[in-house]
Amino acid sequence: MLLYNADIFTACSGKIKNGYVLIKDGRIIDVGPMAFCPKDSESYDLSGLTVYPGFIDAHCHIGMWEDGLSFEGDDGNEDTDPATPHLRAVDAVNPGDRCFKEAVEAGVTAVVTGPGSANPVAGQMVAMKTFGDRIDDMIIREPVAMKFALGENPKNTYHSKDETPTTRMATAAIIREQLKKAQRYQRDILAAEEDEDTDEPDVDVKSEALSLAVDGSIQSHFHAHRSDDIFTAIRLAKEYELDLVLVHCTEGYLNAEKLAKEKARAIVGPLICTRTKPELSNERDENPAILHKAGVEVAICTDHPEVPIQYLALSAGIAVRAGMDHDEAIKAITSVPAKILGLSDRIGSVAPGLDADLAVFEGDPLSVYETPKWVIIGGKIVKKP
Repeated sequence: MLLYNADIFTACSGKIKNGYVLIKDGRIIDVGPMAFCPKDSESYDLSGLTVYPGFIDAHCHIGMWEDGLSFEGDDGNEDTDPATPHLRAVDAVNPGDRCFKEAVEAGVTAVVTGPGSANPVAGQMVAMKTFGDRIDDMIIREPVAMKFALGENPKNTYHSKDETPTTRMATAAIIREQLKKAQRYQRDILAAEEDEDTDEPDVDVKSEALSLAVDGSIQSHFHAHRSDDIFTAIRLAKEYELDLVLVHCTEGYLNAEKLAKEKARAIVGPLICTRTKPELSNERDENPAILHKAGVEVAICTDHPEVPIQYLALSAGIAVRAGMDHDEAIKAITSVPAKILGLSDRIGSVAPGLDADLAVFEGDPLSVYETPKWVIIGGKIVKKP
């Protein structure tokens, strides 16, 4: 498939005025100016349009809380146990949720979705494409991260049950306890492998799951809004050598330079929301701009269903209105989340070797008036005029 006569926002190597994208077997084979354009039997003239990488929502819960349903479609929080690292989003996501179609129509081609923030240790997140009818065929990486949660949400969940944790101290203590158990479990397995007279430990599925975070095989995504929770996440990550990504980071702008010195990575959002709980009292639309200018890697998310996933690009537009550079805001929903998530070898840019996930616009993709004319996922045209 050849797309030609289009402007191209590569998100990795600048912009190409009047160029082409060559696709084969679901991957981008070549990108360049029209002067070097090859011939291809399946060609599409995109004159007057601009090709962007497909948008990435780096933190959401699409398919976990199904649109228009109550308890029967609510699979996001197993709030019967504060430590559930063994739960896998891949076992809960329903690709038939109509919000996936709305994501595709808005140019959102990939997401990270998974458990909510009721539990201090919530479970495993999955990175997946938004087009398909079977999740096994949509997976990019599974698991991609372990979800942890700090602050109000675990407190509120278990306070109403009169169970622990009801304080921030208890929330952090539960996380430490589970990580410590995982470390011990790893040592016991290694000891059994090295000495045939040493018995293997009893099966512990929680520790098995958490071991992936402890040994750095997967990332650790920490739900943290308030400044003290943000720095608790950093403290825990240092103690256990976790590959930390801050999720929400609502008060990050208050300590942007300190976070930059910590080499923090932040998935910020939702931006289109009201201050519905105390943790959000200091929410500011300027947060992504301030963090980025300080040197923090920043991606923008919807936290769907908090903000419907089709408003991801609009969320980036709000960041521009609040001071973020326009092109950097586009990167905050394309190449930057791909880099933060460790998926830039697959998605996030228009470059040879990457998946052919593309969104093609006539106007500004961050405008409230714009939706993509074309959307391509894995080399397949899933939306066109």
